[in-house]
Amino acid sequence: MDPSTPSQSLDPKAANRARFELELEFVQALANPFYLHSLAQQNILEQPAFINYLKYLQYFKEKDYARFIHYPHALHHLELLQHPEFRAVMKKDEFFREYLHQKQFDHWRTWRVIF
Repeated sequence: MDPSTPSQSLDPKAANRARFELELEFVQALANPFYLHSLAQQNILEQPAFINYLKYLQYFKEKDYARFIHYPHALHHLELLQHPEFRAVMKKDEFFREYLHQKQFDHWRTWRVIF
């Protein structure tokens, strides 16, 4: 057994949990507009394999999986990333990145305001 591949040494249940946690962490990172812009600048959002991975991650929108998401904007951004137009705008338009960031901040600032 190769010690450099820890998933092989885990039982299947532990390996599935590790994979789920890794995918959950990645999906939650998508809530960050600066991270999205970075992925776009590196041309990662244009790679067919990555686009397929984003499609695969859509399962997080199902109720059984969405309950693990701490940052709801992650699911919104995951949905937006399914569209080539959004991926293109993220690459070329820093204003759009700032716009997303400001909208997100405004939401967090006001979503539980009690009058």
